[in-house]
Amino acid sequence: MEQTLVILKPDALQRRMLGRIIRRFEDKGLKITALKMVQLTRDLAERHYAAHKGKPFYEPLLTFITSAPVVVMVIEAPAAVTTVRRTLGATFAAEAEPGTLRGDLAVSNRYNLVHGSDSVEAAEREIALFFRPEDIMSYTQADAHWVSELL
Repeated sequence: MEQTLVILKPDALQRRMLGRIIRRFEDKGLKITALKMVQLTRDLAERHYAAHKGKPFYEPLLTFITSAPVVVMVIEAPAAVTTVRRTLGATFAAEAEPGTLRGDLAVSNRYNLVHGSDSVEAAEREIALFFRPEDIMSYTQADAHWVSELL
């Protein structure tokens, strides 16, 4: 079973879309195994977005992601990284297909509501930034056998 990190960014919080976004993941049948609201410090934001250091959008991204609380969660499913990223849609909202979170709810490149890990390796690193192993809950969903033959 694969895990991925999802961050509901400050714009999702400010636009009162946390519940709508979480519901999209639940409606898909994905299992949320950890969830909390945090205020990112600059240090944590720098560690999380270290791969983007030096890029023109890096400083504005740090300012944005630390501007208000965020909701971080671990989602578990077969092919969780790919499934979540397809559910999110393209990073730039104008390129995101209708039916995706960003395609339906976002209009900006910077304010794109949600972060999702881009690989299994990134997910492992990112999850460790926000959660201790004991924070991630293991449980069986009552309807799991109706969601996927792999569960």
